[in-house]
Amino acid sequence: MRCWISESKVLFARMPVKAIKPHQVAEGGALSYKMVEDELALFDKSINEFWNKFRSTVSDTSCQMVGLRDTYKDSIKAFAEKLSVKLKEEERMVEMFLEYQNQICRQNKLIQEKKENLLKLIAEVKDKKQELDALTANIQDLKEEYARKRETISTANKANEERLKRLQKSADLYTDRLGLEIRKIYGDKLQFIFTNIDPKHPESPFMFSLSLNEARDYEVSDSAPHLECLAEFQENVRKTNNFSAFLANVRKAFTAIVYN
Repeated sequence: MRCWISESKVLFARMPVKAIKPHQVAEGGALSYKMVEDELALFDKSINEFWNKFRSTVSDTSCQMVGLRDTYKDSIKAFAEKLSVKLKEEERMVEMFLEYQNQICRQNKLIQEKKENLLKLIAEVKDKKQELDALTANIQDLKEEYARKRETISTANKANEERLKRLQKSADLYTDRLGLEIRKIYGDKLQFIFTNIDPKHPESPFMFSLSLNEARDYEVSDSAPHLECLAEFQENVRKTNNFSAFLANVRKAFTAIVYN
């Protein structure tokens, strides 16, 4: 439109306008009238040319504006579609980001739970290790105590073996000379049976039982017939460890019962 206005100004500026001089007015009416008609004809032609050009210019400008308007609408529509697609993509990106953030939160929570469980497990392992160390120490103490007891038992067994040997020698002696029989009975006891005490009944048995207590001392019991002095004999044999004298004293006590 600005271009058309500029062209209009140029067109009006180029219209031929002749100035009428005073001496020409004096030449007569016919010449003046002819000149006026020529000027009017030239002006009318100029007006027609201006109008045609103006109408053509306006028509072209209108077509250009319509084209620009359609192009603008198409551009706006295309832009709106692209913008809509872009917004949808951004919405999907936001949803994906939120989902990823939620996954991270869940993973962090799971990692925290596993960390807490691992710390508990480590604490339990430490407690178990302490218990194992204590148990190992107890086992070592038990082993040492067992070794000591085993040594004690071994020593006691050797002493018992020596005593049994002495008892066996005494038993053989008394069996041959005094009619003594030794039997092993319940409770790891030895039963001593004397015969040839009662002249009227040589086969009548006179007996008592002998064992070793926890202190590995002699324990005398179950005399038949009953001997009141059996406890005294037990104390003497524990002190002197003279088993032959002990058997002699027991036999004398049974003999005294027969003759009394």
